[in-house]
Amino acid sequence: MSRLASGVVLVTALEPPLDPDDPHAPGGEDVGMTATAFLSVSLDPPLVMVSVREGSRMDDLLAEQPMWAVSVLSESQRHIAGRFAMKNRISDRLLFEDLPYVRGEASGAPLVGGALATLECRTEQRVPAGDHTLVIGRVLTATAPSADGGPLAYFRGRYRQLG
Repeated sequence: MSRLASGVVLVTALEPPLDPDDPHAPGGEDVGMTATAFLSVSLDPPLVMVSVREGSRMDDLLAEQPMWAVSVLSESQRHIAGRFAMKNRISDRLLFEDLPYVRGEASGAPLVGGALATLECRTEQRVPAGDHTLVIGRVLTATAPSADGGPLAYFRGRYRQLG
């Protein structure tokens, strides 16, 4: 499958507060994950799908948090893809620290500045598939904030540019 080129996205979600009934409890943390298994499923209704590793932090979070977002990364955002692809990290807080982003109005999740497109989604279905979970989401908002540059691609185990 390394011979199949794919686009690269950053999937983000806002973890719910630890104790939603306590106004003094710490708020939830932003969580992000680089994904290359992301695709459009349907135009009517607008559905997309992302594949997440079973038992990963994102899999666990999306099992309880139905709202999430996707930023389609541009060729100049390779550093973002690499940062959120790191395994065994303790916290995502530092990964978001110097990234330009806005919060999605529907999901509250970070939408990365400079992305070619951003989507906010609500989970419609979760499908176990081997060692992954296929998360199908209904697109609630979609924007194309940046028209500059081409997409970031993943091919033969490396991030690439088209052309």
